[in-house]
Amino acid sequence: MNFVRMTSADDPLYEVAMELYGKSFPSHEQREDDCQRKIMNTSDYHFDLIYDEGAFAGIILYWQSAHFIYVEHFCIDPNLRNKNYGQRALKLLKEKGKTIILEIDPPEDEIAKRRQGFYERAGFCVNSFAHVHPPYRQGNQGHGLAVMSYPAKLTQAAYEEFDSYLKNVVMEKV
Repeated sequence: MNFVRMTSADDPLYEVAMELYGKSFPSHEQREDDCQRKIMNTSDYHFDLIYDEGAFAGIILYWQSAHFIYVEHFCIDPNLRNKNYGQRALKLLKEKGKTIILEIDPPEDEIAKRRQGFYERAGFCVNSFAHVHPPYRQGNQGHGLAVMSYPAKLTQAAYEEFDSYLKNVVMEKV
């Protein structure tokens, strides 16, 4: 398995990746296309295609800061789910040797509970911070999400650094 970084929306696989993105996340959790195109060549931002033995398996969109990796969006092709692709992709990301932070819906329904279990099996911890992700689209409100981290829970200072980075870097061009 490997990641291939895409730095331009002119890449012929951009549309394939964005089709998977559109199917995998509700619209309020998606960047608008013009925003996505603008950030593609931002140095901290990685729009990575996930390949397994040369075949496209999914996407992992993340921000790499000096101290952590923030996974903004991660999805595996629905036809390949439950075949260990997600766990293997996370293992590859862990090899970068940084704290990894991501957000999930609060575990209030079966799907959200299963998603939390998936990340816990990959070694992630649920943090207890009251966290609201800023809105991606004008007219929307921020939404409460649970913060998970690897390899350990975040300290208050680490959470505050992440939250500041999210608001001032990740969401800057929204």
